Amino acid sequence: MAAADHLQVPRQHGLYQHHGIDLGDGTVAHYLEGRQILRSPLEEFSRGQAISVVPYAANACSPAGTTLRRAMGRLGEQNYNLLFNNCEHFAHWCKTGRHRSAQVEDWLQTSSLGALAVGQWLPAAVLSGARLLLRQGMRLDPELARRSLKQLDELRLKLQQRLEAELAKAEARWGEPDGPSALRLAAQKLADQLSEVEELEARLERLLDPGSGP
Repeated sequence: MAAADHLQVPRQHGLYQHHGIDLGDGTVAHYLEGRQILRSPLEEFSRGQAISVVPYAANACSPAGTTLRRAMGRLGEQNYNLLFNNCEHFAHWCKTGRHRSAQVEDWLQTSSLGALAVGQWLPAAVLSGARLLLRQGMRLDPELARRSLKQLDELRLKLQQRLEAELAKAEARWGEPDGPSALRLAAQKLADQLSEVEELEARLERLLDPGSGP
């Protein structure tokens, strides 16, 4: 490892990768989820896990000095967003000047109705990102808010499809002893999550356009 390297380390038993920039003095600049961009010792960044270097083509990244200046210049930033401004977005921007997160892109591109089950990664990411945006209040970044609204809208449509399917199953099995109970419970969970998505959409829309309604 060397100064300006893009580092990654597994979190949550490999469920996802945490990212940062090697500052060359035994510390790493990284975006701690829900908090801010910190400068932490390598040991704190790794949490005992193996650190690896994310490779880049020689012509795809900025000079080391530029990468380090970018990383240092954003220390203390508190605009974390799981979908649009996470630790990988930060590290990739430091290296290239472009915000990208391969993890988020993979989750979104491979999402299916099955992956949208209550409590799994994609809806959790969408909802967490929207909640974090709302906490910013008047400091809300309009572009991030519009992206979040687009993801919420896609999630709402898929949840509606799932809910309709679960309700249809419950109706078809209505006469079976205890048959519809589990299906009704699943439908209720989907309805609750759908309600939260709609509420978050409405709150973000009001922040973007205060004159749009109460």
